[in-house]
Amino acid sequence: MNEQTSHKGEKFYITTAIAYASRKPHIGNTYEIIMTDAVARFRKLQGYDVFFLTGTDEHGEKIEDYAKKAGITPQAYVDGVSAEIRKLWDLMNCRYDHFIRTTDEQHVKAVQKIFKRFYDQGDIYKNEYEGWYCVPCESFYTETQAAGGKCPDCGAPMQRKKEEAYFFRMSAYQDRLLEYIETHPGFIEPEARKKEMINNFIKPGLQDLCVSRTSFQWGIPVTFDEKHVVYVWVDALSNYITALGYDVDGSGDLYKKYWPADVHVIGKDIMRFHSIYWPIFLMALGEPLPKKIFGHPWFLFGNDKMSKSKGNVLYADQLVQLFGVDGVRHYCLSEMPYSSDGNITLENLAKRYNADLANNLGNLVSRTLAMTQKYFGGVIPAPSEKEAVDEELAAFSRTTCETVFQSMDTYHVSDAENALFSLFGRANKYIDETMPWVLAKDPEKKDRLGTVLYNLLETIRFGAVLLGPFLPSASESILNQLGTQARDLTPGSLLPGHPVGEAAPLFSRIDEKKLIETMESEQKQNAEESAKANEALSVSPESPKTGFAPVLPELSFERFSETDLRCARVLACEPIPKSSKLLKLQLDLGFERRQVVSGIAKAYRPEQLIGKKVLLVANLAPVKLCGEDSFGMILAGGEGSGIQVVLLPDDMAPGTRIH
Repeated sequence: MNEQTSHKGEKFYITTAIAYASRKPHIGNTYEIIMTDAVARFRKLQGYDVFFLTGTDEHGEKIEDYAKKAGITPQAYVDGVSAEIRKLWDLMNCRYDHFIRTTDEQHVKAVQKIFKRFYDQGDIYKNEYEGWYCVPCESFYTETQAAGGKCPDCGAPMQRKKEEAYFFRMSAYQDRLLEYIETHPGFIEPEARKKEMINNFIKPGLQDLCVSRTSFQWGIPVTFDEKHVVYVWVDALSNYITALGYDVDGSGDLYKKYWPADVHVIGKDIMRFHSIYWPIFLMALGEPLPKKIFGHPWFLFGNDKMSKSKGNVLYADQLVQLFGVDGVRHYCLSEMPYSSDGNITLENLAKRYNADLANNLGNLVSRTLAMTQKYFGGVIPAPSEKEAVDEELAAFSRTTCETVFQSMDTYHVSDAENALFSLFGRANKYIDETMPWVLAKDPEKKDRLGTVLYNLLETIRFGAVLLGPFLPSASESILNQLGTQARDLTPGSLLPGHPVGEAAPLFSRIDEKKLIETMESEQKQNAEESAKANEALSVSPESPKTGFAPVLPELSFERFSETDLRCARVLACEPIPKSSKLLKLQLDLGFERRQVVSGIAKAYRPEQLIGKKVLLVANLAPVKLCGEDSFGMILAGGEGSGIQVVLLPDDMAPGTRIH
C-alpha cells in the first residue's frame, strides 16, 4: 500500500499552543510552530485531510500593563504583536489553516457562553483569593513557592494580592481525570510528562482553580457579573474548539468534522494546564477529549533556559539572515530530542548547517546533476546494468522511508530527519563506491554509468519527497532541478529520457571561523563604542581618594548648548543576542521615533524600561553597536549591574527639550 494514500480522506487536527501576544517570540517559542508544521505537512504526505491551528493569546494583566506603558490601548498593542508573530510564523514557511486570536468576536462570545454554562451547572463558584502573584507569568503561587518574594519560574518580584474571583471545582473531576489518563495510553506524551502530571499534581489532590479576575479589565467580560473578566485558562484553552466554531448552543460542521484534536503540540512548561485543566473543562462541557497532548522540551542557550527577561535569547528572523529559513528549520527539527532539552548556539548552527546541508545534501545534488549534464547531456539515463551495490542503496532508501514514517508517527521528529540525512550520506557513499568519473572513461561502461546516475537521481528524488515536510523550500528546489513532477514515494517514479531542470546552488557553505570572528569583532566594536560613550558621559576610572571619577576639563557654555537633550518614552526594548550588555530601545520623541542601543543590559530587564521616560542625547552622531544602528544615547550613571538610567517624570511630554 502506498504510504501517501493509505490515510486518504482521514481527518487530522493538530494545534500549537497559542503564543502570548506580549512580546516577540524567541527561537525556543518558534520551534513549536516549526515542529507542528513539519508534522502537519507529513500527515498531508500520508493522505490525511489536515487542519492545522495556531494563533495568539491576547488578554491578561501583563498586556494591559505593557499597553499602558506604551501609551496605547491594549487592543492596539496586541494588534501589533499578533501581526509580528504571524509574520514570523509565515517567514518560517509554516502553512497553518487558521490563525485564531482570542480577541476575535466569535471566540469572545463562545467563551462567555462556556463560562456561563460552567456557572449554571455548578462547576464554578464565587470566593475570595489571597496569595502571591507574578505579573509576567500571570500565575498565583503558594507561600512555599513564593519564599523569598520572587517568582520560582522567572525570578521577577511577586505581589501579594487579595481579590474576589470565581473558582472552578477541579476536585470534583479529579478521580474521573485520573481514570481517563490511566486507561488511555498515549494521551499524555512523553511518558515522563504523564508521570509528572499524575504524581506531582493529580494524586496529591487538585486545588480549585481561579477562573476570573477583578484587578484588571483587559479580558473577556463575565456576562452575569460585570466586575469580573474571564481569567487566562478558560479563555486561552478554549481556542482549540472555538476556532472550529464550537458553541454550547450548537456547533458548526467544522467542529463536528475535526474535533477531537488528534494532537496538541505544546511546551513542557504548560503541560499542567493542557493535561489537567483542559480535559476537565471538556468533561464539564460533555465534549470528547483530545487524543494526544505532546509536551515538547525546550531549547537551552548553552546550559540556561532561554528567557527574554534574562536576555539570553536568539530570534528566528535574525537566524534566518545568517542561515536561511531551511537552515533554521533543519537545526530546530534535527537537534531537539524527543523528551530531553536541546541546545542552540550560533557555532552549533553553523556546524550543523555545513555538515548536513552544504556538505551532505547540497554536495550530493550538485555532483549528481553536474555528472548528468556532463555525461548524458542533461537527460535522465535509463537503468539497465545493475550490480549488488545498487540494491544496497535501494534497500537503504526503503529502510529510511520506514524509519521516517515510524518516527513521525510517534513524534520522534529529530530521529526522522536524521534518518533522512543518513540516506543522503549513503548516496554520497554510493558515488565513492561506483566512481562514475572512472566509468565515464570507458565507452563499454556507458550502460553501467547510466544505471549509477539514474539510481542517484532517483534516490535524490525519493529523499526530496520525504524532505518536503521538514525543509519544504529545499525539497521543491531539488525536485525542480530534477525536472520531475513525481512527488510520490513509489520507487522508480523518475522517468528516464526526460531532461533535468536548471541546476541552482542549494546551500552555500558558511565560513564558521569568519562567522565567529565577525561576532567577536562586533562584540569588540561594541565594547569600544561603549567605552567612547562612557567617556562622553564623563565616566572614567575612579579616583583612589574619593571613589568617584575626577571632573573633566571645563566646557564652555556655548559648546554645552550644542547638546540637544530630550525627553523620550520607551516604546519597546529587547536584548541583542550577540551582546551580554546591550539593549535595543525604540523611543518616542513626540515628533519622531528612533532606535537607540544602550549598554545597560546587566542592570535592567527589557520590560522594566517599557513606558519609562528617559533622557536622550538627541543630536549625537549615529554609531553601529554590535551590528545595530544607534541614533543617540540615553543618559545613565554607574557601572555593570549598578548602572542607573536617568528617568524623567511620567507627566513630561516626549520631545521636551531639557535645558
